[in-house]
Amino acid sequence: MTGDITVFSGSAHPAFAEEMCQILGVELSPSRTTRFSNDCLQTQLRANCRQRDVYIVQPLVQPVQENLVELCLMLDAARGASAAHITAVIPHFAYARSDKKDAPRISIGARLVADMLATAGASRVITMAMHSPQVHGFFSVPVDHLSAVRELAGHFAGRDLSNTVVVSPDLGNAKVASQLARLLGTPVAAGSKRRLADDKVVIDNIVGDVAGKDVIVLDDEIANAGTIVEILARLRAVGVGSIAIACTHGLFTGPAVERLKQEPGVDEIVTTNTVPLPPES
Repeated sequence: MTGDITVFSGSAHPAFAEEMCQILGVELSPSRTTRFSNDCLQTQLRANCRQRDVYIVQPLVQPVQENLVELCLMLDAARGASAAHITAVIPHFAYARSDKKDAPRISIGARLVADMLATAGASRVITMAMHSPQVHGFFSVPVDHLSAVRELAGHFAGRDLSNTVVVSPDLGNAKVASQLARLLGTPVAAGSKRRLADDKVVIDNIVGDVAGKDVIVLDDEIANAGTIVEILARLRAVGVGSIAIACTHGLFTGPAVERLKQEPGVDEIVTTNTVPLPPES
């Protein structure tokens, strides 16, 4: 299979694509993105795509809109170069948060971006740990929605977890937290969360027994860290032991790094490499 694969990377996270190619045992094919004087982008795939299985790797990280346009241009270039099959590898699909119409006259961005990717030329999408799993169904092309739970479980396996509880910051992520808890053989708990704004949440209480327990707080992503800071405050209020934090997408945007630096008693923060870490982290 790998003999027919051609892999390109956008500008968002080339290190991820390079590691992926090392695992596959294939070369990362070169591409070039240039900018015209009117600020428009142009991409060029600098390897043969004709009747090949083309993979284009691009997480949607800041600047999200620019990386999205670059991805669409690369998909279109592969289609125009007569690729037999084009897969968009999007480790982090940022628009998965925009999954519903929860206010008048707003766009369901996840559905719009899904349509854009298919129109640009993607015949398949591979992504991981979408914030809203139902976004999987927004695509008109097949989607492989992967999970990093086993990788995260492997980090904690082998430790004494007899007094440990896996904690989800909200009930929406409780199913994934339960998967991690089953792999580690621990109980699970979840916070009861209300979101007041993009950067402000309130967690009223913890559902489950965490008093006196060591905890592993699991979330799909850490952006500005508002949810994590709130759940840590609730956990300390009921009296927990050691605290570890785990997530799939370590975005650490805005004040996240400073917020986490000020949190006492956190032993470690574990994340995968689906997105590049900001330099200050």
